[in-house]
Amino acid sequence: MKVPALPVIDRVLFTEEEVQRRIREVAAEISSRYRDGNLKMIGVLKGSVFFLTALARELTIPVKIDFLSISPFSDHTRAPGVVRIAKDLDESIEGEDVLLVEDIVDTGFTARYLLQTLAGRGPNSIALCTMLDRPARRIVPLKIDFRCFEIPDRFVIGCGLDYKQLYRNLNFIAVLKPD
Repeated sequence: MKVPALPVIDRVLFTEEEVQRRIREVAAEISSRYRDGNLKMIGVLKGSVFFLTALARELTIPVKIDFLSISPFSDHTRAPGVVRIAKDLDESIEGEDVLLVEDIVDTGFTARYLLQTLAGRGPNSIALCTMLDRPARRIVPLKIDFRCFEIPDRFVIGCGLDYKQLYRNLNFIAVLKPD
């Protein structure tokens, strides 16, 4: 695959082929774990849309999909990592096996908040799946059930990850050039 020459790219971390292969592998793990269940995937807007869609296409089990959106509080007096739900789920998750799907897990604050919030809504089970895991920035301990890639502490774009709302549509994952 030829990578387009974009001046913002420092280097490609994972090619389109590597991303697709790893998504297929993770989808097989998920399909195996939930083969007898009632899986509902919950995507965190906007970044997870590309990953969730690719992952769902590779699953061999029936799946429901819902989305939520979060916003950080803008009040600088609040603790870092405090978020609020800007768009909630459309349907209940009570009694369902829930898979929270993230594009990237960094500090862990957002994922932990969402997992705790969703767990309070009575699902049968809840698990976390992320395309990218950046453990070098982790502040809170967090169990990640399914992950595609672990990445270094660099700013990345592509496959849903953006820089100023651009580059989400790249079909590979690249490191953004430093300013």
